[in-house]
Amino acid sequence: MSAAPEAARWLAQAGHDLEAAEHAIDGDFHALACFLCHQAGEKSVAGFLYAHGADHVWGHALADLCEDAMQLDNSFDVIKSVAMLLDKYHHPTRYPTGLPGGVPHDVYDGDDSGRALEIARDVHQFVSTKLQSLDQ
Repeated sequence: MSAAPEAARWLAQAGHDLEAAEHAIDGDFHALACFLCHQAGEKSVAGFLYAHGADHVWGHALADLCEDAMQLDNSFDVIKSVAMLLDKYHHPTRYPTGLPGGVPHDVYDGDDSGRALEIARDVHQFVSTKLQSLDQ
């Protein structure tokens, strides 16, 4: 599969994850929304890496994925400091063992999911804009 269609697949799924996060927020499933926002960010940056010819994208940490992207485009340093905030939603939003007490559903609230959604949208838009400039 060529780079452009593979990148488009990852970016499309990231968009669907954002939409699912919005629905989760509406249903008061804030921990799930936070996780979906992390996934959207991860898939967006992975799409960028695939667009630049990556065969495989390894890892889930946006801090690391953005570092990889910075090797191709220095401007990823702009989004990295924000995107990496989503990394805290990868594990503890899903498993009680990721928290010192309680369960994710009881710990994450609308403030958490609202901020996560804002960040994930910014990451998705940043990558979308970068990929559009490749097409021109």
